Amino acid sequence: MAQLTGSIVKYPARNLVVWYLGLIAVGTILLSLSISRGSDAENISFLDAFFTATSASCVTGLAVRSTPHDFSFFGQLAILVLIQIGGIGIMTITTFTMFNLGTKPSLRARAILTETLGAGDDVDLKWILQHVLIVTAASEGIGFVILLARNLFLYEPGTAAWHALFHSVSAFCNAGFALHDDSLTSFQGDVIVNLTISALIIVGGIGFPVLLDLNKNWRRGPLEGWVNLHIHSKFMLFGTAFFLVAGFLGFLFLEWNGVLSEMPFEKKLLVSGFHSVSCRTAGFNTIDLSTLTNATLFISMMLMLIGAGSCSTGGGFKVSTVMVMALHAWKTFQGATRINFARRTIPSEVIQAATATALLFTFVAIAALTLLLVIQQSSVPHPNSQGLFLDAAFEVISALGTVGLSTGFTSTLSGTSKLIIIALMFLGRIGPISVFAALSMTERTTPVEYPKEEPLIG
Repeated sequence: MAQLTGSIVKYPARNLVVWYLGLIAVGTILLSLSISRGSDAENISFLDAFFTATSASCVTGLAVRSTPHDFSFFGQLAILVLIQIGGIGIMTITTFTMFNLGTKPSLRARAILTETLGAGDDVDLKWILQHVLIVTAASEGIGFVILLARNLFLYEPGTAAWHALFHSVSAFCNAGFALHDDSLTSFQGDVIVNLTISALIIVGGIGFPVLLDLNKNWRRGPLEGWVNLHIHSKFMLFGTAFFLVAGFLGFLFLEWNGVLSEMPFEKKLLVSGFHSVSCRTAGFNTIDLSTLTNATLFISMMLMLIGAGSCSTGGGFKVSTVMVMALHAWKTFQGATRINFARRTIPSEVIQAATATALLFTFVAIAALTLLLVIQQSSVPHPNSQGLFLDAAFEVISALGTVGLSTGFTSTLSGTSKLIIIALMFLGRIGPISVFAALSMTERTTPVEYPKEEPLIG
């Protein structure tokens, strides 16, 4: 066993896995307590507590129990703390604490942190950590103030403040947990709520490296500032804008005569825009997803699979990964031997890593969907399935992308199926490559190089 797993202290990927498993374990215990259960709710089983703790810690948002009704204020507070810690990363918080206590973080802690935040080895980690927490506090604070001002027209002051805090943290962390059973459907036409939640989702999902890069270069002016941005930041800004617009136009076109048909034009734009933003791994919804067309659900699945940015509060196999793969494919079709963008050359190792990430995500999704179909639908003939296959596929992608959107399939999950979704949420938050690296052999030998031979591709 020691040869298989190695020392969890020595390797960053293993530390991340252990830390998140520990957070989930603590969350499961807290949510299993009677104090976490709502006054009129049924007992919360260990499996449901485990599922909810994983969903919160991995900032997913899938729920098998009603957050506002089945959990007391203590239970909701526990969920919120899990979301906050899981969103900005346990190692970010613990390392920042070590800095402030005067304890110098170890090289292992620095390796974990630089991997989490996408920082180089020559940066001041204390400065980065401070700015990460400042960005988090400032973003959630601004969202809280705006939502509080809006909620005061709807609730008592105490309830208004709690709802504002919960939803601002949940939105920035791309968690998708809400204190309404219909998510944010009751705020479907509320411009303030929609725009505030959307802004928090985008800021939290674009990634801390991009935010830090923008903060460092914005004073130089638009042109010079853009030139000095890292290529990752340019990828993220281009990709995020493209997928947001594509999702918005796709939803608006496909649902114009569907769920949007009875809405005024302004609300159509608002609902379409919010859905496009939320598919980036946030998990809030202002419409009933079960009423959408198959085409819209499929496009939503693609957006969920892509997800947000690296080193962000979101999941998916990342926008930058798709940008690298798309650029590589385009340049390859043109016969280029080097992949250049914005006067920079993409190393071949990055292209290989992007391809491996996408393939691994796809493989995990296919394997999980196969297991889910065998467990949930093996006795259901195809003519009687009534869209169950698409519901299951949507659920798998939503869990793996740590999104939290659902067509209602979550409530039908069996005990074994819940464990599959739990594993997917964990894999999606940590990243399949990190998980497999954590379980890999510690000692690797350089393989023998044989004569090269090229297979046919395409």
